[in-house]
Amino acid sequence: MRWRHPDTSFELFGAVDDIWVNPAGELHVVDYKATSTRSEISIDSGWGKSYKRQLEIYSWLLRQNGFRVSDTGYFVYANGIKDRDAFNNRLDFDLQIITHHGNDSWVNGRILEAYHCLCAESPPALSDWCDYCQYRQAANTISRAD
Repeated sequence: MRWRHPDTSFELFGAVDDIWVNPAGELHVVDYKATSTRSEISIDSGWGKSYKRQLEIYSWLLRQNGFRVSDTGYFVYANGIKDRDAFNNRLDFDLQIITHHGNDSWVNGRILEAYHCLCAESPPALSDWCDYCQYRQAANTISRAD
C-alpha cells in the first residue's frame, strides 16, 4: 500500500500481509507473525508495541487511499511447537489470533515531526530514551579518547 503525503512529499509504503473484510464491507488489517516460544504470546510486551504501530500504520495507509477500515485488526501468531519427540522433516505450529483495537490518529503527526526534523538546520538534541543517541554519544567519547 502506497501513499504520497501532500505536506511532505514523503512516499509512504507498507506491505500488508492480509486483509479480511467484514459483512459491512470494512477492512481488517491482519499481520502474520511466527515465533517459537514456551511463553505465552502477547503483544503487550517486547516487540508488541512496534507490532501494534505497524498495524496502525497499515490501517492509516489504507484510509488515505480511500478504504473503509475497521479500528480492529488481528495478529495471527504461528508458535513453533518445541516438545515433539522427533523433527522428522516437519515443523508443527500452534496458531493464535490476537485482536488489536488500534488508533492511527498519531501517524500524521509523527510524519510531520520527522519531516521537520529532517529539514532542521541542526540535528535534534540527544535523548536518554534513544538507543541510537546513546550509541553515538559513546562512540564519540571513545573516538575522542584515541
